[in-house]
Amino acid sequence: MARSEVVVDLGALRHNVALLAGLAPNSDTMAVVKADGYGHGAVEVARAALEAGATWLGSCSTQEALALRAAGIRAPILAWLDAPDEDLAAGIAADVDMSVSSLEDLRRVEQAAEEADARPRIHLKIDTGLSRNGCQPHDWPELVERASKHEVVAVWSHLACADEIGHPSIDLQAKRFDDAYDVAKAHGLDPKRHIANSAALLTRPDLHFDIVRPGIAIYGLNPVPTDHDLRPVMSFRSRVALTKRIPAGESVSYGMTWTAQEDTTLALVPAGYADGVPRALSGRMEVLLAGKRRPVVGRVCMDQIVVDCGNDEVAEGAEVVLFGDGRRGEPTATEWAELTGTIDYEIVCGMYRPRVRRIYT
Repeated sequence: MARSEVVVDLGALRHNVALLAGLAPNSDTMAVVKADGYGHGAVEVARAALEAGATWLGSCSTQEALALRAAGIRAPILAWLDAPDEDLAAGIAADVDMSVSSLEDLRRVEQAAEEADARPRIHLKIDTGLSRNGCQPHDWPELVERASKHEVVAVWSHLACADEIGHPSIDLQAKRFDDAYDVAKAHGLDPKRHIANSAALLTRPDLHFDIVRPGIAIYGLNPVPTDHDLRPVMSFRSRVALTKRIPAGESVSYGMTWTAQEDTTLALVPAGYADGVPRALSGRMEVLLAGKRRPVVGRVCMDQIVVDCGNDEVAEGAEVVLFGDGRRGEPTATEWAELTGTIDYEIVCGMYRPRVRRIYT
């Protein structure tokens, strides 16, 4: 194997997509595969998700959508955030749906459609309270009127606090979304609606509408404290490169932040912060090695970590699981996130590294 590997379990991903689609049986399922499939590989994830029941794909940019088209994927794709100078014409020519949040967005889409000599498919985005992308309510009627001469596939929005069950902003955003939809209907449109991300799909069936957009949940990471049988899709592993016995009193790694209290065996693992192991885990992380969780001692380095194996004999070449689904007792991406004060989204997205090989099972 390579010095370190990300293993993507497509069977687990198919299970998750089928489970999530089953929770919204009257809605289409848009599997979100932006950011190279949250670090899992967008093309492979997209194919598996479509096989499992997804009917749409969600990408961030037109370039991400075009990569899916280049791989032969023909399912509907929505692209929702491009730089102002992005080549939208290529996306429109490839039947990529475009999100529009402003009159200027609409102008760019219209110009690109002329260049592509194709009719654009538009999803109008209303800002219901997240204050990122999306049209402000006071500009919404004009945008809807201008867009109505085109094919408006959907109106949509995104929730700020859906992962905080019962947060009052959820109902407020839902009300604003309903109001925006009523404006679209009043202008003679009959668009689909979508606002439910993973958290809302799991907890707010009243917001499923026509399309649901699961992202992190299809990768088996649950954004809300529910007991749904989501299965983590990504594992991260390496192998022991070297073992050595050191006496009590010897220290390990830069800064000598850890010192052996007794004679012990160390295992050197060739994976460090250049491979996706956060340096903030120094002195705080464990790995699964030879059937046991064992502490990583000393600082996480650019290329390596050191594992304290006590008096156990550990063979060079032995597998080291840095994180996985937890079923064997190994750490999980969620555990890493909690230890470093972030979210598991960031952990798995950060595993797209040039020298970390990605393999699929």
